[in-house]
Amino acid sequence: MRHAREIFGKSLPSLRKPVAEDGADIWRLVRACKPLDENSMYCNLVQCDHFRDTCIVAEMDGEIVGWVSGYRLPDDPETLFVWQVAVSQTARGTGLGTLMLRGLLSRESCKGVTRVQTTITRDNAASWALFRKFTEVSEAELSSAPYFSKSQHFDELHDTEYMVTISLKARMKKAA
Repeated sequence: MRHAREIFGKSLPSLRKPVAEDGADIWRLVRACKPLDENSMYCNLVQCDHFRDTCIVAEMDGEIVGWVSGYRLPDDPETLFVWQVAVSQTARGTGLGTLMLRGLLSRESCKGVTRVQTTITRDNAASWALFRKFTEVSEAELSSAPYFSKSQHFDELHDTEYMVTISLKARMKKAA
């Protein structure tokens, strides 16, 4: 396995909380990361402002190369719902997605989180690979089930989204 410095060159990405001024750059990053659903620029701006404690940006040489948006479920604060993960073409295959997820969970704002959830369509191989890798390195357990169906929720205009639940066993033991 190659060292991160080899993969990224001289500098490693820095991870930080987003600020409102990142909204437009994040919007452009998401648009460049097909097949991710595009949100409005305003949505990304609000995520950066209102949900900054549960979102993370990866920056390298002054450029945003990664983004994870998420929030703790209002009725289940032990669950972090990951809305979207975007990694720029230049940083793909480097483990940045996993690094961002782990960085996000290490924050004080995610103390008490014992589960990560997200939804993924069956054909999104990159997202499945990311969350399986994250599960593996976190010594966790992954399960999935249909959640928002193509016919019932999307009027046949979008593929079924599967709810992926990752149970963080080590964190669950600490919480007990």
